[in-house]
Amino acid sequence: MGGGAAAAPIPRLTAITFLFLLPIVIQSHTPSISVRDFGATGDGKHYDTAAIQSAIDSCRTKPCYVTFPTGTYLTATIFLKSNVILDIPKGSTILGGTKLEDYPKEFDRWYVILAENARDVGITGGGVVDGQGLEFVVKFDERKNVMVSWNQTGACSGDECRPRLVGFLDSTNVRVWNVTFRQPAYWCLHIVRCENTSIHDVSIYGDFNTPNNDGIDIEDSNNTVITRCHIDTGDDAICPKTYTSPLYNLTATNSWIRTKSSAIKLGSASWFELNNLVFDNITIVDSHRGLALQIRDGGNVSDITFSNINISTRYYDPSWWGRAEPIYVTTCPRHSDSSEGSISNLNFVNISAVSENGIFLSGSKGGLLRNLRFININLTYKRWTKYMGGLVDYRPGCQGLVNHSTAGIIMEHIDGLDVENVNMRWFDGQTVQWDNPLDFRPSTVNNISLLNFHSGVYKQGRGSSEQIPLFGSN
Repeated sequence: MGGGAAAAPIPRLTAITFLFLLPIVIQSHTPSISVRDFGATGDGKHYDTAAIQSAIDSCRTKPCYVTFPTGTYLTATIFLKSNVILDIPKGSTILGGTKLEDYPKEFDRWYVILAENARDVGITGGGVVDGQGLEFVVKFDERKNVMVSWNQTGACSGDECRPRLVGFLDSTNVRVWNVTFRQPAYWCLHIVRCENTSIHDVSIYGDFNTPNNDGIDIEDSNNTVITRCHIDTGDDAICPKTYTSPLYNLTATNSWIRTKSSAIKLGSASWFELNNLVFDNITIVDSHRGLALQIRDGGNVSDITFSNINISTRYYDPSWWGRAEPIYVTTCPRHSDSSEGSISNLNFVNISAVSENGIFLSGSKGGLLRNLRFININLTYKRWTKYMGGLVDYRPGCQGLVNHSTAGIIMEHIDGLDVENVNMRWFDGQTVQWDNPLDFRPSTVNNISLLNFHSGVYKQGRGSSEQIPLFGSN
């Protein structure tokens, strides 16, 4: 193969560097306000909304910790304000209401906890925020639950009209740490148009069969750090997206993810640029898709690094987007009149994957994939579920689901691909299901460089346990 185009240098991991941008919030010796002093019962049956809101509104110190003594606090939407930290200790739960009247009239303000235009604000304590997501299930289905939709309000349309769990909108110096978010009815933690956000030591547990219960959605926000998080949910786990402005400087590290959709997904909302994102030292298990870029609305993506990541992907019901791809990079127009965005300077370094399907790299005629680098990649392909293979998934929009033979890497509309130290192995006895290691048309793929690329059958010794050597450990 010919020499590839020069790629941009791999950005240094910047999670620690970003921390200087974040607020220094010191809890020790800081005065606190108890919601019990304002009449909260914490019995999980009576609404404590007024008492909680009164406690928040009474805050005068900076920072002000609003505490929740042991108990369960049922509430409608509560509104955080600047300099307020919700301190939910272990043994305490904030329980979101399940009635339409529990939430504001405007759909985009449907959250159990909401901060708008706030500074130096956050949630901590070791306790739980619970959205009672299972109360919104109309029909339980192991393939995918059927959910309630409050679209009769006129505030929203479609089948996704349910409240989110926690939202920070147009805020600065946001910190969420040492807390568990459980059973969101819709998106869980939503960061919108925020500057300087730190999310660490957070656990997220969503129902595995519930659609649209994303873990962390970062929207139009800049200078964000996510680290030491555990996310186990049905839909996308970490999802940067752009609706109204660019997104830049996002670092996610040292986390564990399981999902029936994409573990990490850029898009699909992508009207503006996404730049300078780093994902490092992440474990992805039993997910429908590992690392994904799903660019559909004309925004350009550049300077993204995925490093030191272990991945296991498998098939689930095809009603979920994804076909067990460990790595999925696509750009195409959502609609016939949509713009085509480009993806460039993408780095995959020290990636190990065990998967039921191969890598899918697909640009479009007006939105090429440029300067992709794969360095130290270990791929093991095998089948262990009974779901049908042989499909390529372009959803949303574009071509939908398309019949296509299974390959190690499928490529189309690419200019510049460097592959170095890649080991691709096919599990013994299952190679009949795979057509070839590399699948592409020379007319749409140019400037490929292969250095130390290996492909072969993986043979397991009789009586020995399966050993999949990894380039990095998590």
